[in-house]
Amino acid sequence: MSYQGLEHALSLERFRTYLGWAEQSRDRALQLYELNTDVSESLYTPLQMLEVALRNRIHSVLSVSIAPGWFRMEGVVGQRSSNDVRVLEGKLRQDRGNITTSDTVAALSLGFWTSLFGRQREDLWQVHLHAIARRDDGKGLTRKAFSGPLNEVRQLRNRVAHHEPIIARDLEAEHARILQLTRWLSTPAAEWASERTRFHESWARRLESSCFMPGGRLAR
Repeated sequence: MSYQGLEHALSLERFRTYLGWAEQSRDRALQLYELNTDVSESLYTPLQMLEVALRNRIHSVLSVSIAPGWFRMEGVVGQRSSNDVRVLEGKLRQDRGNITTSDTVAALSLGFWTSLFGRQREDLWQVHLHAIARRDDGKGLTRKAFSGPLNEVRQLRNRVAHHEPIIARDLEAEHARILQLTRWLSTPAAEWASERTRFHESWARRLESSCFMPGGRLAR
């Protein structure tokens, strides 16, 4: 295999991260890249379930407490998000003709959903959104207690989606955070994700890899 050709395909800047971790060994760098790819893939199942459970729970609650078309209302989602929804629905109509509320909800980005938990949406949480989730003990959550871990998961999800290096992160904690958020939204959804995730199997490879030290840190 041509390492030079592969590095060009991956971009030198991106592959340089792995080379640095592997002390410039191209064999080890490629091993790390393969591990990063495998671990990223393993996170897809729990991340997918969290995103689906989040958007459906929000839509279910706000459809009842505000209106089925709440996501179009500038007073609820803000001017920027309202404009984004309008543009999105225009594109959906061009592609499909008639569209349903469900079509729009399914097409909205994770960024749209997480934007509903910003500081400027405290009133929305206090009046409506607090109903979407409960702690494991059944107690309610503050907006910050929910939005903090959700924002961290969003950052991880975006790194996975953009094929960025993630294996130097504390992925065990982040995987647990994904499942916890899902559990707060829906116990059945969290159970499904827990039973089907292969993250632990994939992540265990780091201990088998010569590219990692026994403590789990990337070899320097």
